[in-house]
Amino acid sequence: MVIRFKIVLLAMFFPLVMMAQDSIKTKVSKSSVSKKAKEVEQTLSKSNPESTADKYVELANELDKKGDYAKAEDYLKRALPIYQKQKSKDKIASTTRSIAQIQEKQNKVDDAIKNYQSASEEAVNVGFSRVNSNDASRLQNKNPRIQADYLDSNIKILEKEGKKEEAAEAYKQKAVVDLKSENKEMAIENYEKAIAVSKDKPEEVLKIKSEISKVYASENNLDKAIEITKNTISEAEKIGSVSQQIEQQQTLADLYFKNENQDDAIVLLEETYNLALKNGRTFDAKKAMLALSDYYRKKGNQSKAIELYDQFLNDFDRMIQADSSLVDAKIFQVTEEKIKQLEKERALKDELITKKNKFNYVLIGSVILMLILLGWIAKALFSIKTKNKKIALQSLRREMNPHFIFNSLNSVNQFIAQNNELEANKYLTSYSNLMRNMMETSNKDFITLANELEQIKKYLDLEHLRFQDKFEYEIVVDEKLDADAILVPNMLIQPHLENAIWHGLRYRETKGKLKVTFAEDNQLIKVLIADDGIGVEKSRELKTQNQKVHESRGLNNVEERINLLNDLYHQQISYAISSGAEGNGTLVTLYFSKTTKVV
Repeated sequence: MVIRFKIVLLAMFFPLVMMAQDSIKTKVSKSSVSKKAKEVEQTLSKSNPESTADKYVELANELDKKGDYAKAEDYLKRALPIYQKQKSKDKIASTTRSIAQIQEKQNKVDDAIKNYQSASEEAVNVGFSRVNSNDASRLQNKNPRIQADYLDSNIKILEKEGKKEEAAEAYKQKAVVDLKSENKEMAIENYEKAIAVSKDKPEEVLKIKSEISKVYASENNLDKAIEITKNTISEAEKIGSVSQQIEQQQTLADLYFKNENQDDAIVLLEETYNLALKNGRTFDAKKAMLALSDYYRKKGNQSKAIELYDQFLNDFDRMIQADSSLVDAKIFQVTEEKIKQLEKERALKDELITKKNKFNYVLIGSVILMLILLGWIAKALFSIKTKNKKIALQSLRREMNPHFIFNSLNSVNQFIAQNNELEANKYLTSYSNLMRNMMETSNKDFITLANELEQIKKYLDLEHLRFQDKFEYEIVVDEKLDADAILVPNMLIQPHLENAIWHGLRYRETKGKLKVTFAEDNQLIKVLIADDGIGVEKSRELKTQNQKVHESRGLNNVEERINLLNDLYHQQISYAISSGAEGNGTLVTLYFSKTTKVV
């Protein structure tokens, strides 16, 4: 009854250990698990996704070593979406494989198969892809011999690529397959190969040797199992691995009991209890105490069993104070809560950023559409404006001088009245040729210099036929100018020629001269129209009101056309009218942009 009470008291008291840690003042060092958890917390605080994913994987590896497979799987699954978002194929493949391995340890076979296959598809390295494919096939096939073949293939690939840790794991898996086939000798051989590969990892070697010991024990070869376990304990002491030393001593005690060597087993369990007490390993001490008390109860020594419970309860506070694993578990629990909180905050932040980005995209899209619409409207307006300007330019260009037509017809009438049919026919022929040329080029804003020269000559010939006793004319073109390649504004020179003849030369008492010169001047085409008529001032005095209106309209026409041409085609057209040398006659100077392609 007393023993039962002690057990119940221990069962109730022991879970309070974790709560007692809040009052512990002893300074303890953090284990690898809590350290990695703290690192995860720090990276989450810095909002560095890829670094956070790396720390998730490191924490998962530590949890895997501790045997906490469920949490290890959870942290690996947290890392995977981050790598997928970053499109890091190597890390996606390795993390997916790690998830499959953890799931295999938990006997989640179907999930493990899917993840091995996924890792095979994601892998960039051909060998790594093959290893994952082999593992998926191994789990799908229940035949031990075929499973061994897949593992042999993996071992060759892994050893070739220098992946010792993975190769050692494959050897251990092959040993497990051998045990299923009752081939214990081959299982021991594979465990020894795993030891050879893992020789630079002492703790891993100790674990593998413990597995070999279990194989010998299962064959009832207890002496060999005891020998191996003793060696393992010695090696654990050498490398300072208290956890392995305690674990192997408990294993050895079990072997002693099976070998009916109870005295050695009891001594070893007492040593194990004291070692656990000294190193603050509460759960190991509890395990050793329960094994001893169970032995004494079976032997009917109730008082000794009660004494062991009392001793444990007396040592309990001291063990808790020294047990860093309990404190570490509490630290890890607190850190995990912080990690969860930070993950929630990050998820909320990401959601807000996503919403903000969506809003920004919609806003930017709306602005772009608006700009496109405005651009289209502006383009349409510009196109309409340009079209209107071209229509205006065409209208101005086609506006013929009414006096020219009227006077031409009068001249024909005069020739007929004088019975000068030959001159009348000649005049009409020249007039019709000129009008045809003008009509043919009436829809063009620019024509070649050669075409313009032809029109000017025809016009001057026509006017000379009417006023042959009033002037002679001369057209001079610089040899440097390629008349067939250079373009000039259409019908911009003719109005000035008309003014020179009708308002200057025809009022002379003697025959005058009209000279038109084309030359290149600083990348521009310079046109000089010089006449020795009565001059600008005297011409104005002699003009009738109707002639003044006509001249004003003609000059306005020229100026409007020049402004439209400069605006539409970005030309540098300009003109100036001045008196000739010594005040005689008139000089008109025009400048055109030099261009050799159709505008």
